[in-house]
Amino acid sequence: MAIVDQVDKDLVAAMKAKDELRLSTLRLMKSALKLKQVELNQALDDGHAAAVLRTLVKQRHESAEQYRKAGREALAAKEEAEVKIVEEYLPAAATEAEVEAAVAAAIAEVGASTAKDIGKVIKVAMAKLAGKNVDGKRVNEKVRARLGASPERV
Repeated sequence: MAIVDQVDKDLVAAMKAKDELRLSTLRLMKSALKLKQVELNQALDDGHAAAVLRTLVKQRHESAEQYRKAGREALAAKEEAEVKIVEEYLPAAATEAEVEAAVAAAIAEVGASTAKDIGKVIKVAMAKLAGKNVDGKRVNEKVRARLGASPERV
């Protein structure tokens, strides 16, 4: 079943179960998916839907971090609970070994040896990890470590 259809189906189930957190999170997801669908002016495939959901996960992580800095632990916990719900609809996360293998293969394919090649390597590595749920920041860190670049922007 497509991600969009699954969200719709689970939204109805959450309404019937009166699960407030799940219901609000699914409404948020449906809204973001619908916005992207209108933006593209076509039905969303699972690739586009997964990209939208990854954006929501990233936003929730950033919000939780900001709430923690402000001492608002209850709100941070709510954001993390929403992350868990959204992640249920994403493909399996890439393991550390898969990320390492993709980075190593990308470096070999590009022939990278200096920090100037980081962008090319990340692009190839992310393409190799397509279909998996992987954080670009994690890939970036692995590439920088392999190429000996400092973690700051080059």
